[in-house]
Amino acid sequence: MNILLLGPPNKSILSYLRAEGEKCFSYQKKITTSSSILDETDFIISYGYRHIIDRGIIKKFSQKIINLHISYLPWNRGSDPNLWSFLENTPKGVSIHFIDEGIDTGDLIAQYPVEPSSDDTLRSSYNRLIQAIESLFVREWPKIS
Repeated sequence: MNILLLGPPNKSILSYLRAEGEKCFSYQKKITTSSSILDETDFIISYGYRHIIDRGIIKKFSQKIINLHISYLPWNRGSDPNLWSFLENTPKGVSIHFIDEGIDTGDLIAQYPVEPSSDDTLRSSYNRLIQAIESLFVREWPKIS
């Protein structure tokens, strides 16, 4: 399967997918329905991608476009979810969901709560969330694919 990883290149995710026999490439720039990169794409994973994905792409890849999000949805949708979980004292964790036309509103695939430790900083809690989402992805990918 040809997988497009939207967001900064993530060596952990890319290495895992390639070891599973998937052909993967990452892309950080804004994509549109006319982007040629989509021509050979079978599945899209968004992870740390900072752009809103066009409605046409979402429709074209219905049920074949997911987001790896470092919040325990439905709390802290959008950007900087780790910061907002502390500012608003909401549950902390990670979620994998299908992408729909809303912001982090698609159907959930999997979630994992991550409890803060008493000595957490924003950086240490962020790093633990990154480890948690990548572990959750590896665990869930066989079911997702």
